[in-house]
Amino acid sequence: MSAESSKGAINNGYELDHKELDIRDSEEFTEHPLDDTSEVANKKGYFEKNPKVARLVRISIYVLLHLCVVGYFSYATYHYHDITNYECYWKDNPLCGINFCTGYGMLLLLLGFIYLGLFYYYVFKPMVGHSLHRNYIKPFSKKWHNFSRTRVVSLASIALLLALLAIFVYFECRDETQKLVSLVAPCFFILCGYVFSTNRRAINWRIVITGITCQFLLGIFCIRWEVGRKIFECLGNKVATFLGYATDGAEFVFGDFLVNNNVFAFAILPVIFFFSFFISILYYMGTMQWVVIKLGWILQQILGTTVCESVTAAANIFLGMSESPLLIRPYINKLTKSEIHSIMVSGFATVSGTVLAAYLSFGASAAHLITSSVMAAPATLAISKLYMPETEESQTSSDSIELEKSQDSSLLDAASSGASNAVPIVLGIIANIVAFVAFIAFLNGLVSWFGYLVGLEQIDFEWIFSKLFIPLVWAMGVPKEDCDIIAKVVATKTIINEFVAYERLGQYIENNDITARSAGIATFAICGFANPSSLGILIGSLSAMAPHRRSTITAVAFRAFVVGSIVCFVSASFAGILIQEDDERANYNRIFEKLGRKNVTQF
Repeated sequence: MSAESSKGAINNGYELDHKELDIRDSEEFTEHPLDDTSEVANKKGYFEKNPKVARLVRISIYVLLHLCVVGYFSYATYHYHDITNYECYWKDNPLCGINFCTGYGMLLLLLGFIYLGLFYYYVFKPMVGHSLHRNYIKPFSKKWHNFSRTRVVSLASIALLLALLAIFVYFECRDETQKLVSLVAPCFFILCGYVFSTNRRAINWRIVITGITCQFLLGIFCIRWEVGRKIFECLGNKVATFLGYATDGAEFVFGDFLVNNNVFAFAILPVIFFFSFFISILYYMGTMQWVVIKLGWILQQILGTTVCESVTAAANIFLGMSESPLLIRPYINKLTKSEIHSIMVSGFATVSGTVLAAYLSFGASAAHLITSSVMAAPATLAISKLYMPETEESQTSSDSIELEKSQDSSLLDAASSGASNAVPIVLGIIANIVAFVAFIAFLNGLVSWFGYLVGLEQIDFEWIFSKLFIPLVWAMGVPKEDCDIIAKVVATKTIINEFVAYERLGQYIENNDITARSAGIATFAICGFANPSSLGILIGSLSAMAPHRRSTITAVAFRAFVVGSIVCFVSASFAGILIQEDDERANYNRIFEKLGRKNVTQF
């Protein structure tokens, strides 16, 4: 998306539409100048004939708007006194004591980002940015690209990177050597990727190593570094608060009894309507496309993947596995087999914002859920290219791609259609949960009957299946005493879905059956849509968008399902290295206290 279109998205609602000022005289208007085809048409004609007046009106609106913002901020600065309630360790810092996650600090942060963006797009970029990029940045980037892609430099960079990571892991785990077990799973899955790769010679190890390294570095920033952890905790709390407003609508429609008693279909799922409503509005305004294309460009530049798979990986941080491919719908027929595989892996390895509130209601950490989706973005591209390397030439480029635009006619239409479009999603979730939970109950009863006949009453299908995951969860760093329980949670997510898995995980946490660190690892491990029902949903949605590619989609679907699960397991393994027991315990105490459930004090 061009800078001009991004400006249009930012200024939507603040400046008059240029098309409105570019009205041409029609026969109907000249023949009936006093006829009220509309009064607005007369005003448009007036502004067309007087461009100086139109420009003066626009400037006046801008000035008035900024004066209102400055006035409000000035009065908030004078009125807000909570700044003195925070501890201050750097007395000479003028910003000392400001909590940037609440109150005045959040206002200061938001205004800072807004005016920094306005300065960049309206001052720096047109006056300095274009010439700086053309004369210095672009030539330098080309030279650096050619230099860094040489074999010697690439090998040296990889060796240096691995050495730095090894040093970090040593200092991180020297006092808790059991954390080193978490490295077993990533190493095992990388080895399996090489063994079971569709074309070992075509593996681009730069993409693989860079992507997994970015995944680990994002984990360090979001989990281990205190500043990054606080940022994502704040972001997670804001997301939880935002999604919590859906409760008001649910209570109005379904009543207090069903909502306050946490009846799943009435208390949890209605948030999907609210979030879909909000995303549809952002999509209509062009904001979502702008954010996604920027994040996709970053992934493409860092990893060297193609534009469509990069954009879809970025979109899956916010959208679901069925919604994110809609952004590139016109190009799906042109995608290579490896690109389709990457897109499906991205869908299986992440969860959408529409279902976050459901997981939060079970006691999952909002910060961990967001962190997991962010970590998965580079990892899906890296690991998918390990298991199915690119052997064809991509037919799309960042210069030619244009993201799908909203089909809605107005902001109100977008809001209404967004809420309505959530109906099949909610019904699909309900239908799948009922069907799969019932089917697993049937299998449990069947296996229990066979066990009963030979004196093994305690054995059921879930018990047998969960035992297969015990070595896996141990390899992710789960302590031995918790492996059996966490294996049941991961097995539940794999054969039923993540809703049921998070509900059971919340019960285990609340009952103090597992440690906080094990709960954190499990939160990452099951944070994905890789389950049997999602497999059918994704095949159906992609096939509907590109009927001619159905054979390719079905051919790579199961491999993508497995690789998507692997991405979640690798994220969980890195979390196992970085999570601190004390920090995690305090985090879950706050979560359950906020939910109004038993305050967990010991794990």
